[in-house]
Amino acid sequence: TQGLERKMTISVPAAEVEKDIHKKLQHLARTQKIPGFRPGKIPFSVIRKKYGNAVKQDVYAELMQRHYYEAIIQEKISPAGAPRIEPKESKDDQFEFEAIFEVYPEFEVADLATIEVTKPAAEVTDKDVANMLETLQKQRAEWVPVKRMAKKGDQVICDFEGSVDGEAFEGGKGDDVPVILGQGQMLADFEKGLLKIKTGEEREIEVKFPDDYQAEELAGKTAIFKVKAKEVKGQKLPELDEDFVKQFGIESGDVEDLKEEVRKNMERELSQTLKSRIKTVVFDAAAAANEIELPKAMLDQEIDRLRQQMSQQVQSQGQGELPELPGSLFEEQAAKRVTLGLLMSEIIKNEKLTADEEKVRSTLEEMASAYDDPEQVINWYYSDKNRLAEIESVVLEDTVVDFILDKAKVTEEKQTFDEIMNPKS
Repeated sequence: TQGLERKMTISVPAAEVEKDIHKKLQHLARTQKIPGFRPGKIPFSVIRKKYGNAVKQDVYAELMQRHYYEAIIQEKISPAGAPRIEPKESKDDQFEFEAIFEVYPEFEVADLATIEVTKPAAEVTDKDVANMLETLQKQRAEWVPVKRMAKKGDQVICDFEGSVDGEAFEGGKGDDVPVILGQGQMLADFEKGLLKIKTGEEREIEVKFPDDYQAEELAGKTAIFKVKAKEVKGQKLPELDEDFVKQFGIESGDVEDLKEEVRKNMERELSQTLKSRIKTVVFDAAAAANEIELPKAMLDQEIDRLRQQMSQQVQSQGQGELPELPGSLFEEQAAKRVTLGLLMSEIIKNEKLTADEEKVRSTLEEMASAYDDPEQVINWYYSDKNRLAEIESVVLEDTVVDFILDKAKVTEEKQTFDEIMNPKS
């Protein structure tokens, strides 16, 4: 065997094999119906002749599984994944088979004090709240005609007709099309060409189609669009008044109450995002510091899980079924996840970490606070062991993160709310 692979040869007395075969055949003799024989009166020799080979294969399979598990328990072995079991050439008094499997790697967790972690930090400022209120206003803004030139954020209602080398093309013509400048709904050259246009103005815009454009016949080509701006509109924001505030369920209609509610929601979202970002940073640093030999069975299982996850995600978006994707696409991510799983298990075992009941409760309360009836959500989790186990798993993961942070060299990096919530890729 090599690396984590182990091989075990297991023998089963022939008498035990024959006993199990005999027992199964006797059961069949009592229950099977064969033309010409009364139920329960079928001669044993007839049953053996008809079902003997099939029963023998069933018994072999059952005995191999049973004796394999008995052997690994006796030898105190923890296999990683399912075994490959193959029967060997049997002797007169013994049935032999071989079990090939992998074991979990034995490793020492790297000194956590040597790990360097850059921990993002941010807070919700008054300016962030003001920006969010403006976003809410924009979501409820009216489009009103303006007499000035169009600028970024304006809406231009336009007719257009495009041609490539003087020839019209499919999808190149539109009437009364609303284009919001800067939103990227049209190609960048087209939107850029609409800047500073006025209502009633006509102009030609040169547009270069990207090399990877979805319509292959247009990819990489240059088109000329004749455009007429039928109307230029700007956004008219609603007033921050009682009517506006009440649209968000704030019965008092007080702007300060809306600000307080907005801040509370922003702080909750920021806290959750920071927590997730810090967890990723910590786990990435810990995984990089620990080289662990990974069981192929665990890696293959994780690759299959990721492949299935992507397939379900694509189907849920209504894009049909994906073809079978090669495992190599998921190998890096799978290796990272398996490494983290093994590393976490080792840290939890070595440090005897557990999911603290108070932290489980506070985590549930934080999650439930986003719902109308938080107590009902909390009770829903506590009413089912499996649901509660999911939360306990999250808390245990957080406990590992805190443990690593406590040991590691941590540098705090101040960022803005927007940088955390809308990171530039």
